[in-house]
Amino acid sequence: MVDIMALDGWCHQNLEEDRLASVLFRSGHLSEVVGVQLASGRHVVIKIRPYVPRLAGCVAVQVHLARMGFPCPAPLTAVTKIGGLAVTAEEAVPGGRQLSPLHGAAPFSALLARLIESAPDPSRTPSLAPPPPWTGWDHPGGLLWPDADDEGRDLNALSGPTWIDDAARRVRNRLTASRASLLIGHGDWESQNIAWTSGVPLAVHDWDSVIAQPETSIVGLAAAVWPAMGAPGGAASVAQTQDFIASYQSATARPWGRSEVQDAWAAGLWVRLFNARKDAANGGGPQLDRLEGEVDERLARAALD
Repeated sequence: MVDIMALDGWCHQNLEEDRLASVLFRSGHLSEVVGVQLASGRHVVIKIRPYVPRLAGCVAVQVHLARMGFPCPAPLTAVTKIGGLAVTAEEAVPGGRQLSPLHGAAPFSALLARLIESAPDPSRTPSLAPPPPWTGWDHPGGLLWPDADDEGRDLNALSGPTWIDDAARRVRNRLTASRASLLIGHGDWESQNIAWTSGVPLAVHDWDSVIAQPETSIVGLAAAVWPAMGAPGGAASVAQTQDFIASYQSATARPWGRSEVQDAWAAGLWVRLFNARKDAANGGGPQLDRLEGEVDERLARAALD
Protein backbone atom coordinates (compact mmCIF):
# COMPACT_ATOMS: atom_id res chain seq x y z
CA MET A 1 0.00 0.00 0.00
CA VAL A 2 1.33 3.45 -0.96
CA ASP A 3 0.89 6.02 1.81
CA ILE A 4 -1.01 9.28 1.44
CA MET A 5 2.06 11.50 1.33
CA ALA A 6 3.57 9.46 -1.50
CA LEU A 7 0.28 9.58 -3.41
CA ASP A 8 0.05 13.34 -2.92
CA GLY A 9 3.55 13.78 -4.30
CA TRP A 10 2.77 11.51 -7.21
CA CYS A 11 -0.41 13.46 -8.06
CA HIS A 12 1.50 16.75 -7.97
CA GLN A 13 4.18 15.39 -10.28
CA ASN A 14 1.95 13.54 -12.75
CA LEU A 15 -1.44 15.26 -12.75
CA GLU A 16 -0.70 18.84 -13.82
CA GLU A 17 0.72 19.79 -10.42
CA ASP A 18 -2.67 19.10 -8.81
CA ARG A 19 -2.62 17.97 -5.18
CA LEU A 20 -4.50 15.20 -3.44
CA ALA A 21 -7.40 16.61 -1.39
CA SER A 22 -9.03 13.40 -0.14
CA VAL A 23 -9.17 9.66 -0.65
CA LEU A 24 -12.65 8.54 -1.66
CA PHE A 25 -12.10 4.78 -1.60
CA ARG A 26 -9.42 2.08 -1.68
CA SER A 27 -10.13 -1.38 -3.07
CA GLY A 28 -8.72 -4.02 -5.37
CA HIS A 29 -7.54 -7.58 -5.78
CA LEU A 30 -4.53 -7.90 -8.07
CA SER A 31 -4.18 -4.11 -8.15
CA GLU A 32 -4.83 -1.51 -5.49
CA VAL A 33 -7.42 0.93 -6.80
CA VAL A 34 -7.62 4.32 -5.11
CA GLY A 35 -10.31 6.86 -5.89
CA VAL A 36 -9.22 10.39 -5.03
CA GLN A 37 -10.46 13.94 -5.21
CA LEU A 38 -7.81 16.46 -6.22
CA ALA A 39 -7.51 20.02 -4.99
CA SER A 40 -8.97 21.22 -8.30
CA GLY A 41 -12.12 19.19 -7.60
CA ARG A 42 -11.35 16.52 -10.18
CA HIS A 43 -12.06 12.90 -9.31
CA VAL A 44 -9.55 10.38 -10.64
CA VAL A 45 -8.78 6.72 -10.07
CA ILE A 46 -5.19 5.69 -9.34
CA LYS A 47 -4.08 2.08 -9.89
CA ILE A 48 -1.08 0.61 -8.09
CA ARG A 49 0.37 -2.85 -8.79
CA PRO A 50 3.67 -4.63 -9.30
CA TYR A 51 5.48 -3.31 -12.34
CA VAL A 52 5.64 -5.49 -15.44
CA PRO A 53 6.62 -4.20 -18.90
CA ARG A 54 3.35 -5.32 -20.52
CA LEU A 55 1.46 -2.58 -18.67
CA ALA A 56 2.75 -0.02 -21.20
CA GLY A 57 0.93 -1.94 -23.91
CA CYS A 58 -2.21 -2.20 -21.81
CA VAL A 59 -2.31 1.57 -21.28
CA ALA A 60 -1.63 2.21 -24.97
CA VAL A 61 -4.62 0.04 -25.90
CA GLN A 62 -6.83 1.80 -23.36
CA VAL A 63 -5.77 5.23 -24.68
CA HIS A 64 -6.57 4.15 -28.24
CA LEU A 65 -9.98 2.75 -27.33
CA ALA A 66 -10.95 5.82 -25.32
CA ARG A 67 -10.07 8.02 -28.30
CA MET A 68 -12.17 5.77 -30.52
CA GLY A 69 -15.18 6.36 -28.28
CA PHE A 70 -15.20 2.91 -26.73
CA PRO A 71 -16.73 3.00 -23.21
CA CYS A 72 -13.69 2.88 -20.97
CA PRO A 73 -12.01 5.34 -18.58
CA ALA A 74 -9.48 7.51 -20.39
CA PRO A 75 -5.95 7.14 -18.99
CA LEU A 76 -4.49 10.36 -17.60
CA THR A 77 -0.86 9.22 -17.28
CA ALA A 78 1.61 6.80 -18.75
CA VAL A 79 2.94 3.99 -16.57
CA THR A 80 5.09 5.49 -13.81
CA LYS A 81 6.86 3.92 -10.84
CA ILE A 82 6.90 4.29 -7.09
CA GLY A 83 9.61 1.91 -5.98
CA GLY A 84 8.90 -1.39 -7.72
CA LEU A 85 5.23 -0.55 -8.20
CA ALA A 86 3.56 0.63 -11.40
CA VAL A 87 1.22 3.60 -10.90
CA THR A 88 -1.25 5.03 -13.41
CA ALA A 89 -4.26 7.30 -13.24
CA GLU A 90 -7.46 7.33 -15.25
CA GLU A 91 -10.60 9.39 -15.28
CA ALA A 92 -13.29 8.39 -12.80
CA VAL A 93 -16.48 7.07 -14.41
CA PRO A 94 -19.07 6.94 -11.63
CA GLY A 95 -22.45 5.29 -11.78
CA GLY A 96 -23.75 2.32 -13.68
CA ARG A 97 -24.34 -1.20 -12.50
CA GLN A 98 -23.80 -4.75 -13.61
CA LEU A 99 -26.15 -6.15 -16.21
CA SER A 100 -27.88 -9.33 -15.10
CA PRO A 101 -26.92 -12.48 -17.01
CA LEU A 102 -30.68 -13.06 -17.33
CA HIS A 103 -30.51 -10.65 -20.27
CA GLY A 104 -28.48 -13.28 -22.13
CA ALA A 105 -25.06 -13.11 -23.71
CA ALA A 106 -25.90 -10.87 -26.67
CA PRO A 107 -25.13 -7.48 -25.04
CA PHE A 108 -21.82 -8.77 -23.69
CA SER A 109 -20.73 -10.44 -26.93
CA ALA A 110 -21.71 -7.42 -29.04
CA LEU A 111 -19.64 -5.17 -26.77
CA LEU A 112 -16.65 -7.49 -27.07
CA ALA A 113 -17.02 -7.48 -30.86
CA ARG A 114 -16.99 -3.67 -30.74
CA LEU A 115 -13.81 -3.72 -28.64
CA ILE A 116 -11.97 -6.08 -30.97
CA GLU A 117 -13.05 -4.07 -34.01
CA SER A 118 -11.95 -0.78 -32.39
CA ALA A 119 -8.65 -2.03 -30.93
CA PRO A 120 -5.29 -1.19 -32.50
CA ASP A 121 -3.19 -3.63 -34.49
CA PRO A 122 -1.08 -5.57 -31.98
CA SER A 123 1.97 -5.15 -34.22
CA ARG A 124 1.78 -1.39 -33.58
CA THR A 125 1.31 -1.68 -29.82
CA PRO A 126 3.95 -2.15 -27.12
CA SER A 127 4.29 -5.80 -26.21
CA LEU A 128 1.45 -7.38 -24.26
CA ALA A 129 3.54 -10.42 -23.36
CA PRO A 130 3.39 -12.35 -21.20
CA PRO A 131 -0.39 -12.63 -21.00
CA PRO A 132 -2.14 -12.97 -17.64
CA PRO A 133 -1.64 -16.55 -16.46
CA TRP A 134 -5.33 -17.45 -16.67
CA THR A 135 -5.00 -16.79 -20.44
CA GLY A 136 -1.42 -18.05 -20.69
CA TRP A 137 -1.55 -21.44 -22.37
CA ASP A 138 1.18 -20.11 -24.68
CA HIS A 139 3.63 -19.25 -21.91
CA PRO A 140 7.28 -19.98 -22.80
CA GLY A 141 8.00 -22.29 -19.85
CA GLY A 142 8.57 -25.98 -20.32
CA LEU A 143 5.99 -27.05 -17.73
CA LEU A 144 2.23 -27.15 -18.11
CA TRP A 145 1.25 -24.09 -16.11
CA PRO A 146 2.83 -20.63 -16.17
CA ASP A 147 5.63 -20.17 -13.64
CA ALA A 148 3.35 -18.07 -11.40
CA ASP A 149 -0.41 -17.79 -11.10
CA ASP A 150 -2.07 -14.45 -10.34
CA GLU A 151 -1.19 -14.93 -6.67
CA GLY A 152 2.48 -15.66 -7.36
CA ARG A 153 2.29 -19.43 -6.85
CA ASP A 154 3.73 -22.09 -9.13
CA LEU A 155 0.80 -24.41 -9.82
CA ASN A 156 3.22 -26.93 -11.32
CA ALA A 157 4.65 -27.50 -7.84
CA LEU A 158 1.28 -27.86 -6.11
CA SER A 159 -0.87 -30.98 -6.02
CA GLY A 160 -4.14 -31.24 -7.89
CA PRO A 161 -6.45 -33.76 -9.57
CA THR A 162 -4.88 -35.45 -12.58
CA TRP A 163 -7.97 -34.78 -14.72
CA ILE A 164 -7.29 -31.02 -14.56
CA ASP A 165 -3.71 -31.34 -15.76
CA ASP A 166 -4.65 -33.87 -18.42
CA ALA A 167 -7.36 -31.60 -19.84
CA ALA A 168 -5.12 -28.52 -19.64
CA ARG A 169 -2.35 -30.31 -21.53
CA ARG A 170 -4.74 -31.16 -24.36
CA VAL A 171 -5.99 -27.58 -24.46
CA ARG A 172 -2.47 -26.18 -24.50
CA ASN A 173 -1.37 -28.49 -27.30
CA ARG A 174 -4.32 -27.46 -29.46
CA LEU A 175 -4.11 -23.72 -28.92
CA THR A 176 -0.34 -23.37 -29.21
CA ALA A 177 -0.56 -25.09 -32.60
CA SER A 178 -2.83 -22.32 -33.91
CA ARG A 179 -1.46 -20.06 -36.64
CA ALA A 180 -4.40 -17.64 -36.57
CA SER A 181 -3.70 -13.92 -36.65
CA LEU A 182 -3.53 -12.12 -33.33
CA LEU A 183 -6.03 -9.45 -32.37
CA ILE A 184 -6.35 -7.37 -29.23
CA GLY A 185 -9.05 -8.14 -26.71
CA HIS A 186 -9.89 -8.22 -23.01
CA GLY A 187 -8.80 -11.27 -21.05
CA ASP A 188 -11.14 -10.89 -18.06
CA TRP A 189 -14.51 -10.27 -19.70
CA GLU A 190 -16.66 -10.75 -16.62
CA SER A 191 -19.88 -8.95 -15.77
CA GLN A 192 -18.24 -7.47 -12.68
CA ASN A 193 -15.83 -5.54 -14.94
CA ILE A 194 -18.55 -3.85 -17.01
CA ALA A 195 -20.90 -1.08 -15.85
CA TRP A 196 -24.15 -0.37 -17.70
CA THR A 197 -26.86 2.28 -17.60
CA SER A 198 -30.31 1.36 -18.93
CA GLY A 199 -28.83 -1.45 -20.98
CA VAL A 200 -26.14 0.78 -22.52
CA PRO A 201 -22.47 0.10 -21.67
CA LEU A 202 -21.05 2.89 -19.50
CA ALA A 203 -17.52 1.67 -18.79
CA VAL A 204 -15.39 -1.44 -19.13
CA HIS A 205 -12.76 -1.74 -16.43
CA ASP A 206 -9.65 -3.84 -15.67
CA TRP A 207 -7.47 -2.89 -18.63
CA ASP A 208 -4.44 -4.61 -17.13
CA SER A 209 -6.08 -7.73 -18.61
CA VAL A 210 -5.59 -6.70 -22.25
CA ILE A 211 -4.35 -9.62 -24.36
CA ALA A 212 -3.22 -10.33 -27.92
CA GLN A 213 -4.64 -13.68 -29.01
CA PRO A 214 -6.59 -15.09 -31.97
CA GLU A 215 -10.17 -13.86 -32.15
CA THR A 216 -11.56 -17.28 -31.30
CA SER A 217 -9.44 -17.45 -28.15
CA ILE A 218 -10.51 -13.99 -26.97
CA VAL A 219 -14.14 -14.94 -27.50
CA GLY A 220 -13.77 -18.37 -25.91
CA LEU A 221 -12.21 -16.92 -22.77
CA ALA A 222 -15.05 -14.44 -22.45
CA ALA A 223 -17.68 -17.07 -23.19
CA ALA A 224 -16.51 -19.18 -20.25
CA VAL A 225 -16.75 -16.42 -17.62
CA TRP A 226 -19.00 -13.57 -18.83
CA PRO A 227 -21.83 -13.97 -16.25
CA ALA A 228 -19.43 -13.72 -13.27
CA MET A 229 -20.69 -10.92 -11.02
CA GLY A 230 -18.12 -11.17 -8.23
CA ALA A 231 -19.46 -14.00 -6.09
CA PRO A 232 -17.21 -17.04 -5.51
CA GLY A 233 -17.41 -19.57 -8.30
CA GLY A 234 -18.96 -17.21 -10.83
CA ALA A 235 -18.67 -18.56 -14.38
CA ALA A 236 -20.74 -19.50 -17.41
CA SER A 237 -22.71 -22.69 -17.71
CA VAL A 238 -22.25 -24.78 -20.84
CA ALA A 239 -25.46 -23.27 -22.25
CA GLN A 240 -24.29 -19.73 -21.45
CA THR A 241 -20.95 -20.39 -23.14
CA GLN A 242 -22.72 -21.66 -26.24
CA ASP A 243 -24.99 -18.60 -26.18
CA PHE A 244 -22.00 -16.24 -26.08
CA ILE A 245 -20.12 -17.92 -28.94
CA ALA A 246 -23.25 -17.93 -31.11
CA SER A 247 -24.16 -14.35 -30.17
CA TYR A 248 -20.68 -13.13 -31.07
CA GLN A 249 -20.96 -14.61 -34.54
CA SER A 250 -24.31 -12.86 -34.95
CA ALA A 251 -22.83 -9.57 -33.78
CA THR A 252 -20.02 -9.76 -36.34
CA ALA A 253 -22.22 -11.25 -39.08
CA ARG A 254 -19.55 -13.87 -39.76
CA PRO A 255 -20.39 -17.53 -39.14
CA TRP A 256 -17.44 -19.54 -37.88
CA GLY A 257 -16.21 -22.87 -39.14
CA ARG A 258 -16.29 -25.94 -36.93
CA SER A 259 -12.62 -25.71 -35.97
CA GLU A 260 -13.00 -22.06 -34.96
CA VAL A 261 -15.85 -22.92 -32.62
CA GLN A 262 -13.77 -25.76 -31.18
CA ASP A 263 -10.85 -23.39 -30.58
CA ALA A 264 -13.17 -21.04 -28.68
CA TRP A 265 -14.36 -23.88 -26.44
CA ALA A 266 -10.75 -24.90 -25.83
CA ALA A 267 -9.70 -21.39 -24.81
CA GLY A 268 -12.63 -21.07 -22.45
CA LEU A 269 -11.75 -24.40 -20.91
CA TRP A 270 -8.22 -23.18 -20.13
CA VAL A 271 -9.39 -20.36 -17.85
CA ARG A 272 -11.86 -22.68 -16.13
CA LEU A 273 -9.13 -25.31 -15.61
CA PHE A 274 -6.76 -22.64 -14.30
CA ASN A 275 -9.33 -21.52 -11.73
CA ALA A 276 -10.13 -25.10 -10.77
CA ARG A 277 -6.41 -25.84 -10.37
CA LYS A 278 -6.11 -22.87 -7.99
CA ASP A 279 -9.07 -24.16 -5.99
CA ALA A 280 -7.49 -27.60 -5.80
CA ALA A 281 -4.25 -26.07 -4.51
CA ASN A 282 -6.31 -24.43 -1.77
CA GLY A 283 -7.96 -27.72 -0.79
CA GLY A 284 -11.13 -27.28 -2.86
CA GLY A 285 -13.60 -24.64 -3.92
CA PRO A 286 -16.57 -23.73 -6.14
CA GLN A 287 -14.61 -23.44 -9.40
CA LEU A 288 -13.29 -26.96 -8.94
CA ASP A 289 -16.71 -28.31 -8.04
CA ARG A 290 -18.45 -26.65 -10.99
CA LEU A 291 -15.95 -27.70 -13.60
CA GLU A 292 -15.76 -31.31 -12.48
CA GLY A 293 -19.35 -31.76 -13.63
CA GLU A 294 -18.78 -29.92 -16.95
CA VAL A 295 -15.30 -30.87 -18.07
CA ASP A 296 -16.30 -33.85 -20.22
CA GLU A 297 -18.88 -31.76 -22.12
CA ARG A 298 -16.44 -28.91 -22.62
CA LEU A 299 -13.70 -31.26 -23.83
CA ALA A 300 -16.12 -32.80 -26.30
CA ARG A 301 -17.14 -29.39 -27.68
CA ALA A 302 -13.46 -28.56 -28.11
CA ALA A 303 -12.89 -31.90 -29.90
CA LEU A 304 -10.46 -32.89 -27.16
CA ASP A 305 -12.34 -35.84 -25.66
